Amino acid sequence: MSNHNCSLFTICCTFSALLLVASCAKMGSPDGGWFDETPPRVVYSTPADGGTDVKQQKIKIFFNEFIQVDNPTEKVVVSPPQLEVPEIRATGKRIEIKLADSLIANTTYTIDFSDAITDNNEGNPMGNFTYTFSTGDHIDTLQVAGYVLQADNLEPVKGILVGLYSDFADSAFTTKPLLRVSRTDSRGYFVIKGVAEGAYRIVALQDMDGNYFYSQKSEMMAFSHDSIKPYWKLDYRQDTTWIDSLHIDKIKRVQYNHFQPDQLVLRAFTVPLTDRYLLKTERPEANRFSFFFTYGHEELPHIKGLNFNEQNAFIIENSLKNDTVTYWLRDTVLVNQDTLRMEIQFMATDTLGQLQLNTDTIEVLSRQPYAKRMKQKAKELEEWEKKQEKRKKRGLDYDSIYPREVLEMKFNVGSALDPDRNPTFQAPTPIATVDTSKIHLYIEHDSLWYNARYKLVERGNRLYEFKAEWRPEQHYSLEIDSAAFTDIYGLESKKFKQGIKVKSNDDYSTLFVNIQGFEGEHLAVQLLNSGDKPIKQVTTDNGKAEFFYVQPGNYFLRMFVDANRNGIWDTGDYNENRQAEEVFYFHEPIECLAKWDVTRTWNPRERKAFQQKPADLIKQKADQKKTIRNRNAERAKSMGILPPER
Repeated sequence: MSNHNCSLFTICCTFSALLLVASCAKMGSPDGGWFDETPPRVVYSTPADGGTDVKQQKIKIFFNEFIQVDNPTEKVVVSPPQLEVPEIRATGKRIEIKLADSLIANTTYTIDFSDAITDNNEGNPMGNFTYTFSTGDHIDTLQVAGYVLQADNLEPVKGILVGLYSDFADSAFTTKPLLRVSRTDSRGYFVIKGVAEGAYRIVALQDMDGNYFYSQKSEMMAFSHDSIKPYWKLDYRQDTTWIDSLHIDKIKRVQYNHFQPDQLVLRAFTVPLTDRYLLKTERPEANRFSFFFTYGHEELPHIKGLNFNEQNAFIIENSLKNDTVTYWLRDTVLVNQDTLRMEIQFMATDTLGQLQLNTDTIEVLSRQPYAKRMKQKAKELEEWEKKQEKRKKRGLDYDSIYPREVLEMKFNVGSALDPDRNPTFQAPTPIATVDTSKIHLYIEHDSLWYNARYKLVERGNRLYEFKAEWRPEQHYSLEIDSAAFTDIYGLESKKFKQGIKVKSNDDYSTLFVNIQGFEGEHLAVQLLNSGDKPIKQVTTDNGKAEFFYVQPGNYFLRMFVDANRNGIWDTGDYNENRQAEEVFYFHEPIECLAKWDVTRTWNPRERKAFQQKPADLIKQKADQKKTIRNRNAERAKSMGILPPER
């Protein structure tokens, strides 16, 4: 081989060997080498982190390796808040931030990256990182922390803005941007950093329009008129280091600056939209039409017929909040009229936000025109006649008279009944008459049946409650003759019969709850299922809540202070300076066993609100914390050697 060829061969071999070595040395490579478990580290920044008298609005932060920033628009928070969205971009080994707003003099700025920064190779998290600078001659270092929860069910509120005001005027929250801000994580937790000494008010805001103050009723918000004064003190905590995911290396007692307050709780709510206007009009069936409003009003609409006489023409049904009003047409002549033109007068919100009497002219069209309904009925008659003719030819029983249409009542009556439950009857159309002489309830005693007393109570909107003294372990028979119910169109109900067995007391548990610390207050206490839905509710003025006939199972407790005694939870209103009614949860499930009386003593204020709701009920689960995956420890264990030091 010539010298030239030998040299070329030597160079090629050397180059191949270098490539092989480089390949073997690469972290996380498929050949089983050690993984990169070192988180990114800041090398330097311009301006310097913690710098003072800063004037420039472009910031660069340099790292020791390639990095990425996860979801900066949501996770990175700049404080004071920026009305123009800052530009945040990760490029190679640096992060560039461009602040569009002019810098405020003598102010500490914080750019909180939370856990958004990871390395580009293995995704090792840097941990919570905040960059700080000041336009003045010092850095403000105080912090305020806490939680934001939904006022009605103590669910953590993720991603809501939390901020401070030094202006104590009530109008500040509705006219001025927040002074300093943070954003909650998936636990509802927030930390506001870079706070100066002084007194503040704290608020939370789901800022829909990006102006950093409360300007729309649709924005979820929380407020407190309490003054807070941030401070710090020296404190100690235990710091644990781990050999691996299962074994502790050592536990140290570490001194740190403890910033307070650090467990504030803000209860967030949304104010009901009280602006009232007509959303839509519908006539799904020929015999009725409905008006749908954005908000209810005690005064129902007034109707003047333009192509019909409105006098005594309707039976009116309204929803609980009066935001939906339904008009049933009494006269079949109107039912068969496809178009109803009318003038309606109703209370509506004007451009100044004031309720005024509004007049409108509308046409209500039936979705099922008369001709279409007649065609459908003719088709049904023809099919029925063919069916009867076939039966006649086969020598089977047949009908010669088309059956009369009946009133299809819905009888919500089961064969088994809880002693504290009453069956209900639901009518599809308004009822004209109820003949109670055709409704019978019998109770069995010594194999004989006797009349039992009952009471039929109209609950509104075609719903009837059938009330009786339901004795445990007794058999009843509910028998309803035909024509017991007749609707406004003359249709009559069919016969109905149902045997009923009332369950034994031994099938149930009883729960007694003694509530402490709310003397003289009216409380509504709810027994909840595993879906956080109330299945029973009782009210109490003496702190004693009793739940009878509880089915065996695991339950939860929720309570609210029913200040206005209306039996329902009410939200708050900032303009009226009214907080939402306070809600509490019992911190653990309660097992109720058949034949058992269960007693619990409960001091709702014994735990902070963010510690109350049982984990099984929380729907907003905490995001998984970013951690280094410790794959080197696992690999070293499999090889029987020590892992490399980080």
